[in-house]
Amino acid sequence: MPKPTRRQFLKTSAVASAGYWVAGGVQAQDSKSPNEKLQMASVGIGGKGSSDSADAGRSGEMIAICDVDEGRLNGAGNRFKNAKKFTDFRKMFEEMGDKIDATTVSTPDHCHAPAALMAMRMGIHTFTQKPLTHSIYEARLMGEVAKKNKLATQMGNQGTAHDGLRQAAAMLKAGILGRVTEVHVWTNRPIWPQGGDRPAKKDPPAHLKWDLWLGPAPDRPYGDGYHPFSWRGWWDFGTGALGDMACHTVNMPFAGLDIRDPTSVQAETSGHNKDSYPKWSIINFEFPKNDWRPGLNFVWYDGGKKPDKGILDGRNLPGSGCAIIGSKGKIFSANDYGSQFEVLGVDRPEVEITRSPGHFTEWINAIKTGEQSMSNFPDYAGPLTETILLGNLAVFAADEPGIGPKVEWDAKNLKVKNVSGLEGIVKPVYRKGYTLDE
Repeated sequence: MPKPTRRQFLKTSAVASAGYWVAGGVQAQDSKSPNEKLQMASVGIGGKGSSDSADAGRSGEMIAICDVDEGRLNGAGNRFKNAKKFTDFRKMFEEMGDKIDATTVSTPDHCHAPAALMAMRMGIHTFTQKPLTHSIYEARLMGEVAKKNKLATQMGNQGTAHDGLRQAAAMLKAGILGRVTEVHVWTNRPIWPQGGDRPAKKDPPAHLKWDLWLGPAPDRPYGDGYHPFSWRGWWDFGTGALGDMACHTVNMPFAGLDIRDPTSVQAETSGHNKDSYPKWSIINFEFPKNDWRPGLNFVWYDGGKKPDKGILDGRNLPGSGCAIIGSKGKIFSANDYGSQFEVLGVDRPEVEITRSPGHFTEWINAIKTGEQSMSNFPDYAGPLTETILLGNLAVFAADEPGIGPKVEWDAKNLKVKNVSGLEGIVKPVYRKGYTLDE
């Protein structure tokens, strides 16, 4: 019998676990490696990048790693002894892009899109941490480039792979709660300092390439409180508590209720200086009806704020949670991923779901088989990130303590209808040397 081709072999070996989500449009691709293993790269190998790069290394041959922190980079080099080391992802892709099949991107938020877009425009399959991007425009663009180039993509919101989240989403789609009109999600974030002034200027440590860490963001001096973690609280680098957690905590109602393309958003905040995020915020999103559910409101709470405990019939609310309110009953989850939940007021039905082989494995299977993972950029991760980050438009507009203006939103054209001064939050201007639009 003729010897099967490598592509036939990969499809046969992965197909048993790859049929959980089919978005279409992706082409299974042969590896660029002569030994037929996927050739992997990782941008950002500290923090969450440590586990992402480990997953990549188990899924293929790690041939290139990049981090602006040479201490982290050299440490990862001990794990990936055959990988070439870089501190600048642009040089890595320029030099090795024709050899790389797939890459992970696990950097601070502001560098997600520049690194991922460069990789995807070179035909490299891409896994990017949550939130997918730093801005709404970047999220839309990432989906468009992934679709155009027929790439396998995945955002790192691992709850999408959990049985519990898929069960809750299936119950919502089946209408067990009746008419759903309210969604409430609250978080214990931020767990980093924000709402204050910049740190004092200091010389960056010798192991940190500060200019490369800044990437596309405006130039500013180094100070304590940016690297390696507290960058999340700064507008130029992070997306605040909302961006950090909502792609996890809003994931279940997004999957079950299709809450995308809100028509307006309004925030109440502690006030902020438009450099650091506020200490707390409450954000109200209004979603229009679609062809199977009525319009509804979604309210987000962070910084210790929570909804009235009456939403759960008087029970005390945990530090983080999600509550979906319908005319017949409620779904409540205190799990950040929405994978553990209670059904209140109605019997919990049995629902059929397609089980995931594992979040990262979904992406690897998508590369090998051409069938998309669930949280792919065009169909899921991009729209979810657009919805989440829209809240930060309202937060930016609410710089004085109290309730800010209602921001009316044209989702199709990514335009604010009624409030000026938000254009830079919708679409950033990159620093010279970094590319957004081709």
